[in-house]
Amino acid sequence: MASIATRQIARAAGTVMAAFVLSNLIGLLRQVLITNAFGAEAALDSYYAAARLPELVFSLVAGGALASAFIPTFTGLLETHKRGSAWLLASSVANLITLALVLLCGLAWVFAEPLAAQVLVPDFAPAQQALTAELLRIQLITPILFGISGLLMGILNAHQSFLLPALAPSMNWVGVIFGVLFLAPSLGVHGLAWGSVIGAGLHLAVQLPGLVRLKGHYSPTLGLGLPDVREVARLMGPRLLGQAAVQINFVVNTIIASGLPAGSLTAITIAFQVMTMPQIVIAQAIAIAALPTFSAQFASGRIAELRTALASTLRGVVLLSLPATVGLVLLRGPLVALLFQRGEFGGRDTELVAWALLWYAAGLVGHSVVEIASRAFYALHDTRTPVMIGVGAMALNAILSLVLPGVFLRWGWLPHGGLALANSAATFLEMLALLWLMGRRLGGLEPGRLWVGLGQASLASLAMGLGLWVWLGQAAAWPFWLQAAGGVTIGLGLFTGAAWLLRVPELNEALAAVRRRLGRAG
Repeated sequence: MASIATRQIARAAGTVMAAFVLSNLIGLLRQVLITNAFGAEAALDSYYAAARLPELVFSLVAGGALASAFIPTFTGLLETHKRGSAWLLASSVANLITLALVLLCGLAWVFAEPLAAQVLVPDFAPAQQALTAELLRIQLITPILFGISGLLMGILNAHQSFLLPALAPSMNWVGVIFGVLFLAPSLGVHGLAWGSVIGAGLHLAVQLPGLVRLKGHYSPTLGLGLPDVREVARLMGPRLLGQAAVQINFVVNTIIASGLPAGSLTAITIAFQVMTMPQIVIAQAIAIAALPTFSAQFASGRIAELRTALASTLRGVVLLSLPATVGLVLLRGPLVALLFQRGEFGGRDTELVAWALLWYAAGLVGHSVVEIASRAFYALHDTRTPVMIGVGAMALNAILSLVLPGVFLRWGWLPHGGLALANSAATFLEMLALLWLMGRRLGGLEPGRLWVGLGQASLASLAMGLGLWVWLGQAAAWPFWLQAAGGVTIGLGLFTGAAWLLRVPELNEALAAVRRRLGRAG
């Protein structure tokens, strides 16, 4: 039975991964177009700074906190054949989050100027602070749309329907691209902000057909007296604190970066986005696929199956994220140049982004494992433990963010790299704490399998890294596109070959699945 659950997660993760690969490609195109149009200039700094507050509002009300609380509760009702109660819960939560988001965004719209000048970008010039406030008012529409869309994601995922929710991020980027290509030429950076609003609308619209097919029932109620609504609220409480810590940390970084040399804020923003591309494809895809299965296993008391499924999932995540880390670290310069160096984005901008990417990439494995370990706690209806650990990690992140840029500057290094290193170091410690506590909760995490998997992934990644080091030495004078393309090809080949020689079971299972699919297609 455990192998059935693992295969179910793998199939769902494959669907989500494919959609997320598409999303990353479209997201790359979006970022290329943005940097080509704006470079790393002050207007783009204002756009990214203005986006922080809508992200904070969304995360506090309807982001990861809602998903981690809603999906286990909703799935538990479906698993126990209480479909009517499940849809009443969904209706109540939808009404509550919409009301809360409208109120919070309305308040932020009214106080946009002081929020920009005193909270988001206090070190910007007055004219740039005013621009940030204008962009903030436009983007405050997005949390309302994303809030409803995020709930639809949870409903569809609980029904083991993953394709449309996984396509939603691609539609979001399509909206932003529309803003860059068709609105920005006449509206400037304001057109980019309106593109973000269009993208949020498309993020919601693409999921509506899936919701219609489920034939659920909507009720115009807040459901404040319902036990299931109270359970979601109970689970969301700690997660809200955790999300607040994460978003406040982003705001702290924005404030610190606004006082660093021009382009630093844009550099850490782009570098973080590049780092999260493999994280999204690998860890978020698997985590999204795993949460409904973990929740169903816990709801029906199958703890041993949950333990085995979690261990297998962690092995797979490490096997994929470790070589991605090595690839990003070694190929960061050619990759950033290949993706962004054109138009207004010059060689100096590439150096700024590549420097931040070096330190962000060091935390990729930590970010990836945290995604899975946190979902396992949510499936156990425990949001308090991962949140307390996360708050501690974010507090450490904030402290290091205040200290490390100065340390980097004294060493003659670009200071914004310290902000990236702070994030990676805090996330690594968060990962260790979550794994230790989950191991205690489940009576172990099959450590033998995990250590063997880590050893195999490390050896294969080492072989890949040595090959890339030799390649970059030989190709140093060649065009950056050839360095990047050749490096990616060589890296993939070396890692796959080494994994095959080491007889990594996940690789053999993946190859067998491909052969079965090709056989059915033929």
